[in-house]
Amino acid sequence: MKRTIMTFIGCVVIYGVSAQQSYTLKSCLEIGLEQNYSIRMIRNEEQVSKNNVTLGNAGYLPTLDLSAGYNGSLNDTETQARDTGEKSRTKGVYDQTLNAGLNLNWTLFDGFKIQANYKRLKELERQGETTTRLAIEDFIAELTAEYYNYIQQQIRLKNFRYAMSLSKERLRIVEERYIVGNFSRLDLQQARVDYNADRAQYMKQQESVETSRIRLNELMANPDMNQSVQISDSIIDLNTVLSYEQLWEATLNNNATLLKSAQNKTLATLDMKTIKSRNYPYLRLNTGYGYTFNKYDISPTSKRNNLGLNVGLTIGINLFDGNRRREIKNARIAIENAQLKQEELTQALQADLSTLWHAYQNNINMLKLERENLIAAIENHEIASERYMLGNLSGIEMREAQKSLLDAEERILSAEYDTKICEISLLQISGGITQYLH
Repeated sequence: MKRTIMTFIGCVVIYGVSAQQSYTLKSCLEIGLEQNYSIRMIRNEEQVSKNNVTLGNAGYLPTLDLSAGYNGSLNDTETQARDTGEKSRTKGVYDQTLNAGLNLNWTLFDGFKIQANYKRLKELERQGETTTRLAIEDFIAELTAEYYNYIQQQIRLKNFRYAMSLSKERLRIVEERYIVGNFSRLDLQQARVDYNADRAQYMKQQESVETSRIRLNELMANPDMNQSVQISDSIIDLNTVLSYEQLWEATLNNNATLLKSAQNKTLATLDMKTIKSRNYPYLRLNTGYGYTFNKYDISPTSKRNNLGLNVGLTIGINLFDGNRRREIKNARIAIENAQLKQEELTQALQADLSTLWHAYQNNINMLKLERENLIAAIENHEIASERYMLGNLSGIEMREAQKSLLDAEERILSAEYDTKICEISLLQISGGITQYLH
């Protein structure tokens, strides 16, 4: 019976471990892009810009109104015959009018303003897509950076755990030798202080790991911020073969911010066309089909019914409105500013790309150097440990060797993460950040 219970408990534990989800960078990004609130809202805004692209919103289609009305008038009437001069008075004359009809109004031509409006709506739709793309790229960059930060914090936690184990072993050795009289109480207290310091550092690093885990849950919009996050990657994977020329060419062709700037220039040009449309005549069609019923109290005709169609065309031109020349001048300035903004943005992107590229290369070189230093630090720590075990090395010197090893590991970890951040930023500027989804 006892064996059966233990087997059941073992199966439950195994099932629980296997059921725990393991995240890859790709799965984190897919979940985040589907669930993140900011991404969902920006996609809704994009849908609004798509919904606005209609012929009716541009002004191509007519308006059709159905109307009905009733009028009644109650009067006291006095009339005088022209020939005889005879007067007659009637009180409480009640005349009535009832009407109902369909009225259609259609602007057939408005100086190409309608065409410009439709092109503007299409351009706003494209800009909505670009805005969504920009938000998605920013989100991918942010989540990717946090994903590798989580890996960095976990590696750092392992390093601190290892440092704590070394300090614990040193404390054990010192305690044994203190008992037999080989070490002084000062050595024992120093070993205990160092061990407690490493424990405190390890506990503090646990907080950093938890902070990064919560941030990952927040970016993925997981319902439970305390949900455990198990990631499949255990190292910071670096792409060290990026090319500056390819990145700059991709930036000019694919950068979303640059594309949005070009769309702003197009919108400014369309605004100019809208203003200039007032220089042309307009043509409007007015037509209706309706029914009118009149009832008269004292008229020779007691009732009258009308049912029929009416059609009218209006052609005209605005000769002067007092604002057109000013608006055209301002529109030209807006186009020029949009062009200058695009050129300024291109220059800023080149500066950012160059800065990040130099940082990227420098971090790669630093990483190579720090890996060589780590080999030396490991060897130095092994030698120091052997000498310490033989009693030929003081506790302070042993602590320095341990600290040198930990510092070397920390510098490698920082160089790896800094290189990864540069890589992410370079791909984001060049419009290639979505490769992390593949």
